[in-house]
Amino acid sequence: MVDQAGRSGVEGRGRGSQGRYQVVVIGGGFGGLPAARMLGFADVDVVLLDRRNHHLFQPLLYQVATGILSEGQIAAPLRHVLRRHKNVTVELAEVRDIDLDRRVVKANRMFDEPLEVSYDSLIVATGSGQSYFGHDEFAVHAPGMKTIDDALEIRRRIFGALEAAETASSPTETEEWMTMVVVGAGPTGVELAGQIRELAVRSLDGNFRHIDPAQVRVILVDAGNEPLATFGDKLSAHAARFLTGAGVELRMATRVNGVDAGGVDVRGPGGDERITARTVIWAAGVEASPLAGMLAAASGAEVDQAGRIAVQADLTLPGHPEVFVIGDMATLDHLPGVAEVAMQGGIHAARSIMRRRRGEPTGPFHYRDLGSMATLGRFRAVLSVGRLRLTGFPAWLVWAFVHIVTLSTAAGRVGTLLRWAGAMIGHSRNERNFSVGRTGGDVSLPAHDRAAAP
Repeated sequence: MVDQAGRSGVEGRGRGSQGRYQVVVIGGGFGGLPAARMLGFADVDVVLLDRRNHHLFQPLLYQVATGILSEGQIAAPLRHVLRRHKNVTVELAEVRDIDLDRRVVKANRMFDEPLEVSYDSLIVATGSGQSYFGHDEFAVHAPGMKTIDDALEIRRRIFGALEAAETASSPTETEEWMTMVVVGAGPTGVELAGQIRELAVRSLDGNFRHIDPAQVRVILVDAGNEPLATFGDKLSAHAARFLTGAGVELRMATRVNGVDAGGVDVRGPGGDERITARTVIWAAGVEASPLAGMLAAASGAEVDQAGRIAVQADLTLPGHPEVFVIGDMATLDHLPGVAEVAMQGGIHAARSIMRRRRGEPTGPFHYRDLGSMATLGRFRAVLSVGRLRLTGFPAWLVWAFVHIVTLSTAAGRVGTLLRWAGAMIGHSRNERNFSVGRTGGDVSLPAHDRAAAP
């Protein structure tokens, strides 16, 4: 049971209300939320722990950062989403430890109030954070994009840079403010780079008196040889052509060696180079939640270079069949780090628990690859599903449909459709608000987020 005073009876099993079987789910993201929803129909008690009160649809964060969507349209309150599942309790708390022997999760609520939750089965789905490949100091000048706060900070830097350029005292300073570097040419980096150019060219025309926003330089840097490399040669080449045509400067086979308030130091095919830019955004690399390392140390499980736990074929923690580790925290058969893996993993874990309760056998996790997709710009996308390759408007229609139906609430779907219409048919970017303050590399960000819970 959950002890509201921070104490928990942990003897025996079946510690839910009135002795019912209790499942604890850590993380309300793409893995944890589907698991909690499915278990909401089972004869068990469920406790969902998350240090944030919302489920975040991360694939559309870049649209919050570039002024298309508001944060409320892609972030649904967990209590609202789970309101009809009366056997599910949401606890806003940050996990600090898991006692595998006693089957107890230790956490802190707001104001450091201690909380202990006992479990019969545990699903850990705390996802991943931004990886700076051993250079966490880069985060001060090059924020990543994993949370709403990240997206709002990036929005402030993008629009703040244009405001600073408008009042710059020299052409050199103007150019520095109007140069923006995106590090990482995966889907997030490609989508963000394309949207910044589209914002500058289409949406801000006539908004300024001393600068032309269409002159904004967007430089996309990646250590690989092509953007969207995992999509295959054909789609990567298509993406490169479209981005170049849209005005994005591609710097492929280029590694970042340093980031500071004034720009980026890189090493590419031509040698070392300094890119002077006041706005740098990091979209390269992820690493598992630190909770993965804690679990690995406690269980003796192996971890890979990204900090992910090597799990059993059924997604359970080695030596602890009652603990499921899913999503970006787990590594199994080279599964990709995408939302669909987490969602299917959450459903698998919930079904396995329900089968065990009925005395039925469980099996290994089988991932069904539903393909990969990314937007390049207005009504343009690339799509890879099996042998099928789509580009342009047809790919964008599929992308739009998938993202709309995956949003957690009807209000979010309707609001997103309306904002897309305004931004893509018209020119509006309604979400451009930010407060006056230090911008770009001069801002002091909080320390890189490495808390144990999602």
